[in-house]
Amino acid sequence: MYVKIYHYHIPKEKVEQFLDIQERAGELYGQYIDYQTIYINSKNDETKWMEISRYQDENEYRRSMERLNEESEVHLLFDEFKSLLIGDIKEDDFFEKKQMTFQNGKKAE
Repeated sequence: MYVKIYHYHIPKEKVEQFLDIQERAGELYGQYIDYQTIYINSKNDETKWMEISRYQDENEYRRSMERLNEESEVHLLFDEFKSLLIGDIKEDDFFEKKQMTFQNGKKAE
């Protein structure tokens, strides 16, 4: 799996608008690529967010993003998202090596 992680800050009063933008963008992205995303909010700083997205592989991600970037709506949504930010977006790329789930003290299969 190919994993993208983004770090950014959203003002508390704009969180609902932020999540709405992410949902609309997610529906658009979903037309081009299968993926999973989780949005997590810091316990200690309510403006701090992480977005973790998982894709089948990096090549599929890159091909899909090229096609997606031809959509004008995705640029409008990104501009709308950027208008909510406090500061910049930090971005990291990872490869998932192993995923484990434990239930009732045992590794789930």
